[in-house]
Amino acid sequence: MVFDFLKNTARALVRNVVDTVEAQDGELSDYTLDEVEDLLIGADLGVNYAGELTDMLRKSKPPQIKEFLRKDFLKTLNLAGGTKLNSVNGLNIYMFVGVNGAGKTTIIGKLAHKLKSEGKKVLVAAGDTFRAAAEEQLDIWAKRAGADILRRDGAEPAAVVYEAIQKAKDENYDVLLVDTAGRLQNKYNLMEELSKIKTVIDKQGGLQESILVLDANTGQNGLQQAKVFSEAVKLTSAALTKLDGSAKGAIVLSIAKDMKLPVKLIGTGEKIEDLQEFNANGFINALFE
Repeated sequence: MVFDFLKNTARALVRNVVDTVEAQDGELSDYTLDEVEDLLIGADLGVNYAGELTDMLRKSKPPQIKEFLRKDFLKTLNLAGGTKLNSVNGLNIYMFVGVNGAGKTTIIGKLAHKLKSEGKKVLVAAGDTFRAAAEEQLDIWAKRAGADILRRDGAEPAAVVYEAIQKAKDENYDVLLVDTAGRLQNKYNLMEELSKIKTVIDKQGGLQESILVLDANTGQNGLQQAKVFSEAVKLTSAALTKLDGSAKGAIVLSIAKDMKLPVKLIGTGEKIEDLQEFNANGFINALFE
């Protein structure tokens, strides 16, 4: 798997740090370590993880830094869990959550296209029923992907999802992709709505993934918002949009470290084919090549 689009992240997260420490002779000074910590934070690794790494680097010599970072980053990704989407024989339900504008609709459309190309029968549930533009956009993506869609504009989201599950079961669909609202203006209402949807799915069975969708360019801000969703839904993994060209790919590591979530899907462009399954080794190799 090729991660050529990580060049900006590799420069921000690895190259700048390695260049800074390799310019030193002998022990790393407090000044250099402070500079390294600032670089890691600036690359969107997260304050806590950056501080932890910097403390561990105090025991390392400059020539060891690159290999140390490589091993620690890979360990962090592996500890978060596997990167393949969970699946079973029968109906697989994937629920997508995230703030409005994060790219849920786009990821759903691209995944629907990918699954259809693999011969799967795919149904999309328009669970964000109060934002007309959301349903219309999802409808367009579903049609482009060749997937079916169930939408009931203005209806109760949990009722729409229930109906979609019944349709998926009755008509032998392989996959049901569930879109949800992402309004953070009223945290309580959002959490209530998501909890109801999750309860409906749990009662019917078949939920394989609760996937958090994040815009890579929002970095740590997106991660803070994501914690709202983790309170309402037991998240299993993350999908990143707009990772191509971003210098903030370290958010992959931050999600794994702070939220114990593996990234499983990444959007790498505007086309419907621009979706990749995440691969930890490929990601690390791209950062350190």
